[in-house]
Amino acid sequence: MFDHVGFGVTNVAESRAFYLKALEPIGVAVVMEGPYGVGMGKKGKPSLWIHEASSRPAPLHIAFSAEKRSEVDAFYKAALAAGGKDNGPPGLRPHYHADYYGAFVIGPDGHNVEVVCHKAEP
Repeated sequence: MFDHVGFGVTNVAESRAFYLKALEPIGVAVVMEGPYGVGMGKKGKPSLWIHEASSRPAPLHIAFSAEKRSEVDAFYKAALAAGGKDNGPPGLRPHYHADYYGAFVIGPDGHNVEVVCHKAEP
């Protein structure tokens, strides 16, 4: 349904570094950047936009798709190494559905960042 999402952050450089490191395991990179903000995504298409906010934004929950459970695990490790705070280690969340495998980390502005794989383990 969404083509892209954007939100303000209190420190673009800090958030840029966090999201790039945390989302590198699922192939996210900077694809556009300028005075309007930073656009990150896959295959040259920005799906996530961040821009400087004049005040601390209300915390969001944002979830990114992974193709494999190992990408969820790698995201969690990378996000913690990038300064994120644990908000739920990688694992099955059967209360969502039987194959919901996700991990949650709180990012620089308090946003709950998740990477999830909906596929069954082969």
